[in-house]
Amino acid sequence: MAISTGQAIVFGTLLLALALFMHGRIRYDIVSLLALFIVTTTGLVSATDAFIGFANPAVITVAAVLVISRGLINAGLVEAIARLVVRVGDRQSAQIATMTALVTGLSALINNVGALALLMPVCRGMARSAGRSPSPYLLTLAFGSLLGGLITLIGTPPNLIIATYRAEAIGRPYTMFDFTPVGLGVALAGLLFISVIGWRLVPSRKGTASRRELFDVDGYVMELRIPAGSGAIGHTLQEIEGRMDADVSVLWVRPAGSDLPISDRLATVEPGALVGIRGGLADLELFLVESGLQIASVSNRADRPAPTGEPILVEAIVRHGSPSIGKTFLELTAGSDSASSLLAVAARDRSPTDRPNEVRLRAGDILLLRGTPSDLHAMMTPLGLIPLAERGLRIGEPRRIGLASGIFAIAILLAAFDLIPVHLIFPMAAVAMVLTKLISLDECYSSIDWPIIILLGALIPVGHALETTGGAHLIASALLSVEGHLPVVAILVLVLVATMLLSNVINNAATAVLMAPIAIDLAGGFGVSVDPFLMTVAVGASTPFLTPIGHQSNALVLEPSGLGFKDYWRLGLPVSILVLVVAVPLILIVWPL
Repeated sequence: MAISTGQAIVFGTLLLALALFMHGRIRYDIVSLLALFIVTTTGLVSATDAFIGFANPAVITVAAVLVISRGLINAGLVEAIARLVVRVGDRQSAQIATMTALVTGLSALINNVGALALLMPVCRGMARSAGRSPSPYLLTLAFGSLLGGLITLIGTPPNLIIATYRAEAIGRPYTMFDFTPVGLGVALAGLLFISVIGWRLVPSRKGTASRRELFDVDGYVMELRIPAGSGAIGHTLQEIEGRMDADVSVLWVRPAGSDLPISDRLATVEPGALVGIRGGLADLELFLVESGLQIASVSNRADRPAPTGEPILVEAIVRHGSPSIGKTFLELTAGSDSASSLLAVAARDRSPTDRPNEVRLRAGDILLLRGTPSDLHAMMTPLGLIPLAERGLRIGEPRRIGLASGIFAIAILLAAFDLIPVHLIFPMAAVAMVLTKLISLDECYSSIDWPIIILLGALIPVGHALETTGGAHLIASALLSVEGHLPVVAILVLVLVATMLLSNVINNAATAVLMAPIAIDLAGGFGVSVDPFLMTVAVGASTPFLTPIGHQSNALVLEPSGLGFKDYWRLGLPVSILVLVVAVPLILIVWPL
């Protein structure tokens, strides 16, 4: 079969993009733009349509879902759910099953990378407390986040992309829960296998310490004030610590007007006293909620100007050679116009009676800072502080779980009953969260994964070029030529295998964009419904279990788990086979040919 010039160009462009995706030296969003520029300058896509992909409903919805995910995290909803299930005992199988089930459920409704990032510290803490390797905990958590994305329309970008292609093919997109029968079945099968057998296949590695884990970030020291009317008044340090569910240590009390710390566990507290506590960030927040005490370190100087923007929390590490080494935070900010303030310090081998503002800093100490993004940036650079990965921290701020849940529930109901198009519902929900101050404007834009948005917006026109030049039809025709030798079901299996393999080496959204046109042409060639073929692509694009580079979730656990590239196959290969065995029959039952 002769290949036209247009088809040759688009095939060459896709092969080049695939090679660059696999090589990894150029980031995937830049590779996508290069592919777009090639098909545009060669006339396969008109100049007026070059950036039409950025107006695609799938792109808009992906951005909105990322904003909504951050709003739910800010409100404390996800963390509150996590706390309900972490107390499952010390059995490794029960811990892994519970955390994997939790991340699977959360990933069906919020961004799966966000759900994974939130629960990773919990899993690392479980492993560390039990003296176990973190690798089985973290890899199963990553795989659970991928399985959860299969369950709903908003669970993963490929589902949104496939819904858009279906609308173009037959005039109706998939709705919120059209993916659920197949996705839930695959997710439950995968979850059962991982919980009972799969986690045992993961090799135990010591774990390569990340920047965060090289230091005792579970040992933040924070200073709290006892307000008038507090329930802590008249109780001893030991009683205050014992009354709380939070895993914190109450270190000392400084009576009002005194600079001398009292570390006697039987000392009582009075109004206006300062109390020092130590614990991880999640437990510090829980202690604040339970105790009603106030953070004393937020306003450590009366003459400090008030913040002029939306304040955020940032963890920052003191780098080697920093001018901050040997100085206290008070000394560093003396005479400064910065409105940023120190909430807590994580420092090794320091006196437990040191106040956060008076700790003399060393390389590797971690500071929990509060301020506007611009103010924090202006302060951290000259002080030699490096910000750690941001986690949507809300220490000491009000939790509005009911409001966030209500906004999200309304959006889900509207989507479920198809009352308003999904690409309008979720941007409306995102705006509602901004207006109700569940998420600031700065956080709104920073929560969007812009490289993914660029990739989608750039590759969608390239995918259309594959269709308009007849390239997708050419590939489909090659597969259709074996129709006499293989049944349609076998072709469906081949499409799933090819999509899964492709998703392990390039971004899953890019995989969906490239495979969807081929799936539609195959369905047309066989004279069957497009649904089973599109569902096959949706499942295959979202199940890259074989490599750490196929999805951000897999890459996120690579370093802290200590696993190597080939270790992913130990669990990933049997899970991939299980997906293949379960998904194809389910697709044929729910979406018959």
